[in-house]
Amino acid sequence: MATIYDVSVLAGVSLATVSRVMNKNAKVSEKTTQKVLDAMKQLGYRPNAIAQSLASNRSNSVGILVSELHGPFYGSMMSGIEAELRTAEKHVIIAAGHSEEALEKDGIEFLISRRCDALILHVEAVSDEYLIELVNGDIPIVLINRYIAEIANHCISLNNELGGYYATKALLEQGHREFAYISGPSWKMDAQDRLSGHQRALTEFNVPYDATLTFEGDYQETGGSKGISYLLKQSRPFTALICANDEMALGAMTVIREKGMMIPEDISIMGFDNIFLSQFIHPKLSTIDYPIKQMGKMAASWTLKNTFNQAEQEITHIFTPSLVMRDSTRPV
Repeated sequence: MATIYDVSVLAGVSLATVSRVMNKNAKVSEKTTQKVLDAMKQLGYRPNAIAQSLASNRSNSVGILVSELHGPFYGSMMSGIEAELRTAEKHVIIAAGHSEEALEKDGIEFLISRRCDALILHVEAVSDEYLIELVNGDIPIVLINRYIAEIANHCISLNNELGGYYATKALLEQGHREFAYISGPSWKMDAQDRLSGHQRALTEFNVPYDATLTFEGDYQETGGSKGISYLLKQSRPFTALICANDEMALGAMTVIREKGMMIPEDISIMGFDNIFLSQFIHPKLSTIDYPIKQMGKMAASWTLKNTFNQAEQEITHIFTPSLVMRDSTRPV
């Protein structure tokens, strides 16, 4: 097996020069760099990443923990993170926590054990106290889609309450006064905030909140289909349905069509997230844009700036949602 010494002999350069080429040191001329690369290729030599990591105290990798690996929301988030880090020649290691405390902690410990230089965490089940202690440790950590006041400079989050407010206000302005609501899991902070925004808009327009027309969903299509089935059995009229995310809205729309009802003629529907599919279904879904890909890029920029000193841009910590009106809603 070829060694770095063999490369230096074949290329006719010192060991230090070979090391500089492997570490992409700009001080080595293009001609010398090519000689070293040619020698490495000829000998079939590949640098030992583990040895390099131990020598430099850097693995050039960033650990990412997400709640799930499936679905357009998490796909967009991971795509944004990876694209930004790849541009800076950093690699990612991904683990899933499945919104369970034990699994989230296990995933974090795994990423730390892989000598990741920093961690980007999308976690929901672990406590604020646990995360505050983690942030005060040795590894740079940034949280995405979570806000903790004590470590606000380590958080990249969305104003979910404002998004919930925008969603309901838009339909109120179209004349709707009878609302049904499918929320996310009640223990999740973003679900609580979106429902709070919904209630704030109702209060602003002097429309009473009807708890009997609220269903707790699961942020998946099944939650939407179960939710609308439950709501239609309540024998209470509503002209507008607001879903706390687009996936549940898609599930609800399927059931509504199966029951022979029309969207938006019979029921106007509003989602949340603005996932890729929302603009291609029929009718196109009105929703709240959640710039999760941009937030993923921002979390990566935070990591590059605070871990590798490679980013100069100003970090945005709280993103603002925006309203996207399409064909699934109409005035009363």
